[in-house]
Amino acid sequence: MRRLLIKHVTTYQFTEPVTLLAHKLLLSPREGHDIRVESSELIIFPPHHHLQWKLDVYDNTMAEVTFTETSSLLSIDSRVMIQHYDDEPLNFLVADYAMMFPFQYNHSENADLGLYLSVIFEQDQVLLRAWMNQFWHSGQIVETYLLLEWINKAIATEFTYYQREEPGVQSPATTLTSRAGSCRDFSTLFIEACRSLGLAARFVSGYLYSPTLSQCKGNTHAWSEVYIPGAGWKGFDSTSGLVVGNQHIAVAVSRHPESVPPVSGSFTIAQNAAPQSPIMNVMVGVSEMPI
Repeated sequence: MRRLLIKHVTTYQFTEPVTLLAHKLLLSPREGHDIRVESSELIIFPPHHHLQWKLDVYDNTMAEVTFTETSSLLSIDSRVMIQHYDDEPLNFLVADYAMMFPFQYNHSENADLGLYLSVIFEQDQVLLRAWMNQFWHSGQIVETYLLLEWINKAIATEFTYYQREEPGVQSPATTLTSRAGSCRDFSTLFIEACRSLGLAARFVSGYLYSPTLSQCKGNTHAWSEVYIPGAGWKGFDSTSGLVVGNQHIAVAVSRHPESVPPVSGSFTIAQNAAPQSPIMNVMVGVSEMPI
């Protein structure tokens, strides 16, 4: 078990006061058998009128905040202590009928997995399938986990990772042709690859704990989960090529990779005021604490 402290501070600096509209915050880790939230603190400036916690359609914990006054600064400071128990990520069993690929999900599961089976980038499927031929072709039988591992490691080893500041994700075609991308781009490619095979996959955003970083530094991160009968949703990190374990802290899952940013919202400016783009600064720290 690991005990981890997550600090996530987001600030927006405006050139003049603006009216802040409602903001949605996805900052609280997903609790389950592997993660327990020990304590949580959320400090927001300027003072807010109302803060409501709720679960979204994916069962992510979301806070919605509304504000009472104009401000030239928005600061959202989240501090969460968790206990992480996923020490053996490879300790799982696959249902007999799903051990080898191809297989079909049973009827009851298939009905619930529909959203996670539908490809998003339909226009990229020809290029994607051509790339996928190196891993599987029609008529071939291969171990399901081994197939997923091949795809995951190929993205991690054959593509160049870089931090991309632009919002949104690259299409799989862009990642395949440029041979480069961010963690969310690699996750998107992996998800679309899985869905093209008829395997249910979803996008995960969260944090990555890295012991090599100093305590004041950390990473927001993105990876994928595939639904494997018998094992459930299993995480694959296409940036490292590893199966997800106790260094990965899931905050939100989604069908679409662009729908779960940590902070989202909008603002309005005074009438006749000059348009402005705020300066954003993000500081993330994930550090291990004594048990």
